[in-house]
Amino acid sequence: MKKSLVSTLIAAAIALGTQLPAQAADVKLRFAHFWPAVSSTHKNLYQAWADTVEKESGGRIEVEIYPSSTLAKPPAQYEAVKNRIADMTATIQGYTANRFPLTQVVELPGVSDNAGHGSCIIQSLYDEGLISQEYQDTKPLFLFTHGPGLIHTRDKLIKEPADFAGLRIRRPTLVVSNLLEGLGAQPVGMPAPQSYTSMQRGVIDGVALPWEGALVFRLNELATNHTEVGGLYTLSFIVTMNKQVYEGMPADLKAVIDRNTGQSWSKRAGIEFDALDVKGRAAAVEGGHKIHTIEDGAKNPAWKRVFDAATESYLDDLEKRGLPGRKVYARALELAKSCR
Repeated sequence: MKKSLVSTLIAAAIALGTQLPAQAADVKLRFAHFWPAVSSTHKNLYQAWADTVEKESGGRIEVEIYPSSTLAKPPAQYEAVKNRIADMTATIQGYTANRFPLTQVVELPGVSDNAGHGSCIIQSLYDEGLISQEYQDTKPLFLFTHGPGLIHTRDKLIKEPADFAGLRIRRPTLVVSNLLEGLGAQPVGMPAPQSYTSMQRGVIDGVALPWEGALVFRLNELATNHTEVGGLYTLSFIVTMNKQVYEGMPADLKAVIDRNTGQSWSKRAGIEFDALDVKGRAAAVEGGHKIHTIEDGAKNPAWKRVFDAATESYLDDLEKRGLPGRKVYARALELAKSCR
């Protein structure tokens, strides 16, 4: 009689959709990044990665994502992974000044055409071991770049280098800072998420960002003047993991992580950022903004002199520090041809 009653209760619970608690994951990863939770970068790239590894592991890997710098501020995110404040991050290498000097060769003018192109270049440099020594303290999963950086200004349309005089322009990294100084601007260092408030308060007059950044961080609401200089710069990004966390995982779960690294996800990131560039530019056009495109981009004589000087200065500095800057740069230019 008791067995019959138990069986009846179980059947009733099943009929009502009652389920036993889900089994706890073997590994829980805290994934920190600085993009807004509503952004398609978060949804289509980072959440998609999380969903993929959770599915392929049969739920044994759980990924908790902390967007909008909630776990660590942008400049501290790589260090947060090293020290296991976070288990993973997606961040910009150049936010940690002087730590990834060979990687930042891809930021130099004229190296890449778009996000897909730049992502192929930087992931290949890592895969070939040319920049891998800069990542000894974490477990890199994939590297990528955003699309072409450009200048977005609030009140003044930039048409030539002389127009930069006296303007305070947000710069993402020291490499881009040198470019802006050469053009006559006053670079102001800050992470992308701070740009909106800084421009709103008049702290800066403009920003160096791709169309994607102007869209995601809502700069299109404030900056109505845009200057496209093809090949101006591009930033490198990394999704990386705490090395000890990775090494402590069972072999079969390591294999899940390993399957979701390298060129396949680098390519996916490039596709996502290129699509966002298209949307960002379209939003500016729809809003009636002024867009000035420099003829021949970085090769335009009025701009090229500054860009060449900045490139030489950066490579000379690397060589003086005993780093193979010119070797990495030369290979990046070779990859720029094969990655097209």
